[in-house]
Amino acid sequence: MSLNNQVESISSRQDFVGFIRSLLEDLRRHPASWENNTLESFLEAMAAWTEDIDGYYKNRDELTPEQPDWKVLGQILLAAKFYE
Repeated sequence: MSLNNQVESISSRQDFVGFIRSLLEDLRRHPASWENNTLESFLEAMAAWTEDIDGYYKNRDELTPEQPDWKVLGQILLAAKFYE
């Protein structure tokens, strides 16, 4: 299952843990496909994307969640893979 599909199916803590493991495997197998493949750049992108999260949900015609859930955390991690 692709990372995009996997993140959309997160509904529990276990799903989230599995997704994190999939991200790690993706980084190990395809580091060149990661815009932010160091911890420093990944965390920087994670913070930036989280600041801009309203735009993500607006583009999807969805309301920004008041409280993040496991799926939202997964979306943040996935976005940090490539967000500049």
